[in-house]
Amino acid sequence: MARGNQAYLDHLKKVALFSACNNKELQRIARSGTEIKVPEGYKLTDQGQLGNQAFVIVDGTVTVKRNGKKVAQLGPGTMVGELSLLDHGPRTATVTTDGDATVFVIDQRSFMAVLDDVPAMSHKLLGALAGRIRDFDRQYYG
Repeated sequence: MARGNQAYLDHLKKVALFSACNNKELQRIARSGTEIKVPEGYKLTDQGQLGNQAFVIVDGTVTVKRNGKKVAQLGPGTMVGELSLLDHGPRTATVTTDGDATVFVIDQRSFMAVLDDVPAMSHKLLGALAGRIRDFDRQYYG
């Protein structure tokens, strides 16, 4: 586990995708990834490229660009690249750190192992993704 304390688990719980998870499930998620420090300007994802990792922003901020246009600036407790945990499709945006940052990295293989170990997480994951799709739908179609 990158950080073994309750504060770290509370941080993971702030991630929308993991918000319905209990402490045992959060501990399993934490053990499946790695926390790394990255410098300013580090490209976490590159639009159009294939990816197999997702990133939880622990400290710092990132800028999300789609087709070269800034669409969001995200901070601690947010996750980027999560679609790559579920499929082998291309990245939908480029995400770059605005300054030095700390991120929790989880790869697809490790995440799928978590889902195999804790099948109830699949239901929670589907619910979280459905909520995000509904939010996007409301945002674009009213």
